[in-house]
Amino acid sequence: MNTATFGGGCFWGVEALFRQLPGVINATSGYEGGQQDNPTYQQICTGTTGHAEVVEVVFDPQLINYQQLLAVFFSNHNPTQLNQQGVDVGTQYRSAVFYHDQSQQQLASEYINALNEKNLFGGKKIVTQVTPATTFYRAEEYHQNYLTKNGLGSCHI
Repeated sequence: MNTATFGGGCFWGVEALFRQLPGVINATSGYEGGQQDNPTYQQICTGTTGHAEVVEVVFDPQLINYQQLLAVFFSNHNPTQLNQQGVDVGTQYRSAVFYHDQSQQQLASEYINALNEKNLFGGKKIVTQVTPATTFYRAEEYHQNYLTKNGLGSCHI
């Protein structure tokens, strides 16, 4: 099993998106990339922790590869919005790829470069951060599988 971590705005929709993919073993909402240990959702919402809302994806590379995860990630949020996805605004909603090894770093960077070269976003450049994975802090239980628990079919991401 391999691990990938993505931040694409509110983690509820990102988690639901990855959960449905064949080969994804688990998708967990959480926080990463900031300075504060064991942050809470309330602290994250202040925008002062430095953390992003992220989803940690555990996947079977025999069934789905990292490039396929990147394709799903980049086709389901707006990677040209700095610190924002839709109505959600703040650094906690930034677009980010937290890589777990050099291969993931290279693949993510190459993918972003290819998207920018194709000019798919109307001349806007991708602002997605590609940074090393740090400590992942699992979000509170009520955030896990939130859309299903609350009978919601989708969430903007």
